[in-house]
Amino acid sequence: MGTRTGLVVGAGSFTLDILDEAKRGGRDLVVAGIRGEADPGLETKAAVFAWFEPGEIKKLAAFFREREIHEIFMLGKVDPRSIWTKPGFDEIAEELLARAQERTPSSLLKQLFAFLETQGVAVKDPSSLLQPYLFSEGVLGKVQPSSGVLEDMNFGWMIARALADLEVGQTAIVKDRMVVAVEGMEGTDETIRRGGRLAGNGIIVVKVGRSDQDMRIDVPAVGLETLRNLVKAKGTALCIEAGRVPLFQKDDVITLADANGIAVVARKS
Repeated sequence: MGTRTGLVVGAGSFTLDILDEAKRGGRDLVVAGIRGEADPGLETKAAVFAWFEPGEIKKLAAFFREREIHEIFMLGKVDPRSIWTKPGFDEIAEELLARAQERTPSSLLKQLFAFLETQGVAVKDPSSLLQPYLFSEGVLGKVQPSSGVLEDMNFGWMIARALADLEVGQTAIVKDRMVVAVEGMEGTDETIRRGGRLAGNGIIVVKVGRSDQDMRIDVPAVGLETLRNLVKAKGTALCIEAGRVPLFQKDDVITLADANGIAVVARKS
């Protein structure tokens, strides 16, 4: 029997990759899937699995506590619009929401973490699970960025970092040192599609973490679907923060990027 590992999993195709890697590393997975968000395929990868509505916090804490899981990781996203629709919100969720002075992801999740700790369940930094998907600074494929593309990356980096620090989003779409689109609730993929519609060929995508990124709260990830959307938008480059923005399905991403003349660059500030 391997190490028992507790996970709360929301949306994101990359979550399946992480679970597969964790299993290969000898972990027995106890997984709480967020209904309507998590991939149904998670059920086949867990030793123990259960579905939860986003607001079933009391039930979630009991699920791990009853299985003697006292440390968990959170992976993937939950649609922030659930704050308005309140699917399955129990009295704890309603109380945490009412108590929040601001409803940013970090503020709400920190309240959730504090409650779970009172129940004997601590949320831990998932970086140990993400190491295979974090890359050092450099060009990751065969396509080298031009000097103009590098200038756009520098410009987009400043915009993306400011957005991330304001908790607006973590992705900026730029072209010719102009802001084309910024990420909000819609997520990275829709932001890329919108950027392509607005600016046409040649957009550049820059995705970064916050200056004080807490990986428990959010993992700013990219993957094959990101690149597919950039190809459809006839984009020029994808720039991610080295060591902090995981790149999933790297081989497939680089193959597709190289075939379409797209530079993929990991860089530091």
